[in-house]
Amino acid sequence: MTISFELFGIPIHLTRKIRAVWTILLMLGSTLVFSQKEMNNSSPNFIVILVDDQGWSGTSVQMKKGDASSMSDYHYTPNLEKLASKGMRFSQAYSTSPVCAPSRYSLQFGKSAARLNMIRVQMSTDHIDHTTEMTIPKILKKVNPKYVTAHFGKWGMGISNSKMGINFGVHPSVLGYDYSDGKTANRDGGFQPPEWKFSTSEDPKKIYSLTQRSLAFIEQQAKSKNPFYLQLSHYAVHSNIQSTKRSLEKYEKKDQGKIHKNAYFAALTEDLDDSVGILLNKLHELGITNNTYVIYCSDNGAVPTLPPRRKYKQSYNYPLSRGKWDATEGGIRIPFIVSGPNIKPNTFSDIPVSLTDILPTIADLSGYSLRGQMKTIDGGSMKKVLFNSGNGKVKRQDNGFYFHVPYRNYIAFGRPHSSIIIGPYKLIKFYDNGELNLFDLSSDIGEQNNLAEEFPKKAKKLESKMEDYFKKHKTVKWGKGIDWKFKSIQEINSFY
Repeated sequence: MTISFELFGIPIHLTRKIRAVWTILLMLGSTLVFSQKEMNNSSPNFIVILVDDQGWSGTSVQMKKGDASSMSDYHYTPNLEKLASKGMRFSQAYSTSPVCAPSRYSLQFGKSAARLNMIRVQMSTDHIDHTTEMTIPKILKKVNPKYVTAHFGKWGMGISNSKMGINFGVHPSVLGYDYSDGKTANRDGGFQPPEWKFSTSEDPKKIYSLTQRSLAFIEQQAKSKNPFYLQLSHYAVHSNIQSTKRSLEKYEKKDQGKIHKNAYFAALTEDLDDSVGILLNKLHELGITNNTYVIYCSDNGAVPTLPPRRKYKQSYNYPLSRGKWDATEGGIRIPFIVSGPNIKPNTFSDIPVSLTDILPTIADLSGYSLRGQMKTIDGGSMKKVLFNSGNGKVKRQDNGFYFHVPYRNYIAFGRPHSSIIIGPYKLIKFYDNGELNLFDLSSDIGEQNNLAEEFPKKAKKLESKMEDYFKKHKTVKWGKGIDWKFKSIQEINSFY
């Protein structure tokens, strides 16, 4: 028996067999529509709290299980402890650079700073495609057009200098943010000479005003029943160092630690932690905690000393070596905590992760498939690790982490260098004389024992892999006198 009818003016003739197939397709179609509707109704919220210059051991959260040195001996962050108790902390989490701007680019695009050729602050970013669809806000809007996105606080992705006629970088709206504070930088958070001035304020580093703006945004989306993505990028704990008077008085009475001793810095750290508590309480008050992922991380490690100086016996990032400005563990290993649905409370993970993993993880958690696009980014999804008590593997196109500092920074090493991490091994190469430093991080987290002469083949293999990566992505190459400050990479024209 054949049934005939017209669909949009086109004659359709269905036999019994074709009718059966047609019925199945209709059922599948309705199921897919229902699934999409169900997914859109339950789209999770995402909050990324990005801190400026907070070290791996700079809070009272023990970042590595069984290692008391992975937490501060002076700072107190009870709200961050609460967040960690409800989620997962990563002992081996990395930024993509020991300075802020490159890492912030990596977070937004899921790419290493070396691939992006964004290797320092105060450089042109005209070579970067800011209109790409591969940004966190744009991906979420593909999943569910109802997602509302916001960025409050330090943007730090570009510079402007009216006296020099310089205007680099990008406005958050270009990357898909509906609400933002614009192209903000350190100066918008109280950074000014003298840089290492210590003072008190009722709104230190704009911590509380940023938090209130974030709360208003969250409340509005909850009221409108819109899923949201919020990136709260604090100016703290970057200099200038400010704190509330009440916090300062508390730490002036508290016994100093052996590593952390600065009362202003400790007070600022706790004021920042207060913001975390206010935010978590609001999620609970609105009843959206169970559908919200919170990611807490830093853009790079802490400064090695307060105030910074070239030579010192012990870093503020102990047990890690050195700090901000250097691609050592103290400069690139960061605090990293994730809480949210299906994440087992109070879990630890030793799986290496990076800021580049945030984009693919959020995509995966929201239901967006990056299949076919993974070759264009460096990160991988942490979802399986998050949902498996910290075990498993983050699948990436490349199994290495790459850090590129091809210029002289006289506050730090003062030597152009790069590093690569694969598994437990880390190689640092200095370009002024070709020196290689090889470390086994599984037994030498402080990078004290150079194994390059003991394992020369391993060192050369890592060096070769690092340079192959730089060649593949046409990364900028160090040359005497080159620092890329205020200049475009095309103008200098020095590449691998």
